[in-house]
Amino acid sequence: MNFMVFTLHRYIFRELFRVFVLATAALTVMLSLGIILPPVQEYGIGPRQVVHIMGYFLPVTLTFVLPIAALFAASLVYGRFASDNELDACRASGISLTTLVYPGLALAIMVAIANLLLSFHVMPAFVHRATRSLKADAKQILFRNIQRKGYYKLPPEEQYLIYADLADSQSDTLCGVVVVEVKRGSVGRITTAENAQVRFNPHERFNEVQITAHNTYQMDPDGGGAFAEWLSLTAEFGSLLGDDIKFKDLDEMKRIRDVDLTLFDPIAKLSRRVYAQLTAEVLAQDIAAKMAADAGSFCKLHSGERFVEFNATQCAVQEERKIELSGTVVVAESGIVVEADVVRKQPLRTFRCARAALYVEGDELSPTLTMELYNPTWQGDDGSSVPAWGRVRIRGLLLPESVKNITDEFRTEDSLKARELASRLSPLREGPSLELKGLQNTLQRRIQRTLAEIEAETHSRLVFGIGCVSMILIGIGLGIILRGGHLLSAFGSSCVPAAVLIVCIMSGKQIVENPGAARNVGSSGIVLMWTGLVVLSVLAVIIYRRLLRH
Repeated sequence: MNFMVFTLHRYIFRELFRVFVLATAALTVMLSLGIILPPVQEYGIGPRQVVHIMGYFLPVTLTFVLPIAALFAASLVYGRFASDNELDACRASGISLTTLVYPGLALAIMVAIANLLLSFHVMPAFVHRATRSLKADAKQILFRNIQRKGYYKLPPEEQYLIYADLADSQSDTLCGVVVVEVKRGSVGRITTAENAQVRFNPHERFNEVQITAHNTYQMDPDGGGAFAEWLSLTAEFGSLLGDDIKFKDLDEMKRIRDVDLTLFDPIAKLSRRVYAQLTAEVLAQDIAAKMAADAGSFCKLHSGERFVEFNATQCAVQEERKIELSGTVVVAESGIVVEADVVRKQPLRTFRCARAALYVEGDELSPTLTMELYNPTWQGDDGSSVPAWGRVRIRGLLLPESVKNITDEFRTEDSLKARELASRLSPLREGPSLELKGLQNTLQRRIQRTLAEIEAETHSRLVFGIGCVSMILIGIGLGIILRGGHLLSAFGSSCVPAAVLIVCIMSGKQIVENPGAARNVGSSGIVLMWTGLVVLSVLAVIIYRRLLRH
């Protein structure tokens, strides 16, 4: 008897596994093509990259395919088993229905374990590999897009749009270049150049793209402009896939939540923006304090090649990372001369204008300053004033030590410091500006939303993985009950409870991740997810009680 039961189990499981594998293969191919088409169309990924990315995204596809394929196999095989009267023959031989369900239960448990492993560990690891692959091919992606479409938008944010008439990837050169800076959906500076060299500097999380343009003309939104022999632009070439909690494994989510929130890239970027804005406001405060103490005193800045001393009537922060100097602005520029091992300053030019600006640029944690003078005049050799039409820019200036000493206290990627920076800014005697307050609030909302996303993602993966068992058991039961109809009718009926579970999971995630949701409301989202699983389990119990009764 035991040998006969074992043979029967092996026969049913073999049929289940065969249909399961075929359904998995078919669904995987169809869904993989759907996943891979958008990046191919948007980023112009080459054939080799397409094959690699399809392999990297295979675990993502299998996370959704395995439960559906197992449900299809269970309802189809057990439905045919019952419709061919094999089920009645087994029960007439003294084999109970519970014993016959064991192969389907084994498949359900295997699929549930595989789904949990895929969603918590395997899928995030393969997505990270896909990100590294695309990061390594960033140069080819940029040049291929410019060759195909004539332009490229630097991901992940609309920071720069690069247009070029000719793109030569062999020499890393663009010809006939127009670079459009985009901020908050509006067009900022526009830079034109005869040609430009493109270089990629890899970082741990992203690629930094540096564009060195020659014979440039830079136009500002207010109509001003300036010529320059060369100009260097630096921007972040972020991940094409972005950094999302749904692509994190369990350990990463725990580290983000419990150790360092800035391991999550969107929070790290916001905290760096807050730090850069704080730097600008502390610098403006320092300049204003020196001018208030002595109206005739000059503030000093320097780079590796020059010194800049300036004085202004008024100083205020106008925009993000921008300090406005107005009234009577005097800027004295000096070079560095080494004679007989003695370093001294050699006066170069003295500018006067009614308005100037200081920009905090470059790496937010190690920023440099750019001074921009609007329609200045400069003193000629004969002492006369010579107008310098347009704008004069002095780049690569370093922060004063007095400012660095204050801001270095907050120069950190640690999440606790990021929170402290968002809530308490003691260096600002008059308090943060509206711009900085807005960044603080955005950072706090992003932190709260990320914590909610981690909680929602953890519970949703658990509910869906465990729910695979009840889902497949319902498919087996409905396959037996609906054996008199079409074989696919059982599968169609089984999809309804599965859809209810998915709707509960998605609705619960939306409730938890809602930025305006209170704590008790977020908890109700978690309850909704698990309620869907409970309903599915209760339905499975009802179906099998009916089968056992009849």
